[in-house]
Amino acid sequence: MTDIKSHPLHIYTDGSSRGNPGPGGYGIVLLWGEKRKELSAGYRLTTNNRMELLAVIVALRSLTKKDIPVTIHTDSQYVVNSIEKKWVDNWIKTDFKGGKKNKDLWLQYYELGKQFSIKMKWVKGHATNAMNNRCDELATEAADGHHLLVDEGYEAEK
Repeated sequence: MTDIKSHPLHIYTDGSSRGNPGPGGYGIVLLWGEKRKELSAGYRLTTNNRMELLAVIVALRSLTKKDIPVTIHTDSQYVVNSIEKKWVDNWIKTDFKGGKKNKDLWLQYYELGKQFSIKMKWVKGHATNAMNNRCDELATEAADGHHLLVDEGYEAEK
C-alpha cells in the first residue's frame, strides 16, 4: 500500500486562449508518486482566465481519492490569489456584486474545493518548470485543435 503522506498529489495546470476571448484550452498534469496522467480539452470561444480556472476544476473532478493532500501548481495569479486570499469567498457572499466574472466556474470550484485539502502554489509561467511548460503545450494544442467544445457558461453570458 502506498504511504499517502510520503506521496502527496501534485497537480499542474495551465489555461490558454488564442485571443481573449477566442479559442482556448486547458492542460493538466497529475503526479502521484510514480504515476502520471495528462488531461486537456479545447473550446471554441472562451477566455484565458476561464481556462486557467477550468483546468483546476477538471483536475479535481478527475480525482477518485479525497483523503490525500493536493498541491495545485499554476502560473495564474488570478486563480491563486482568488483562492488563497479568499476573494472567492467574498464574491460568493455578495453574489458576485460589481460584475465579477466567471461566477459559474467559481461556484463549481467552491463546492468542489470543500472536498479536498488543497494548497495552491504559484509558478512562473513559460520558465524552467517542466510540468508547467508541459501543461502550456497541452493547453495550446487543445486550443488549436479540431472538434472544439462549447464553453456554455461563457457563451451564455454573451
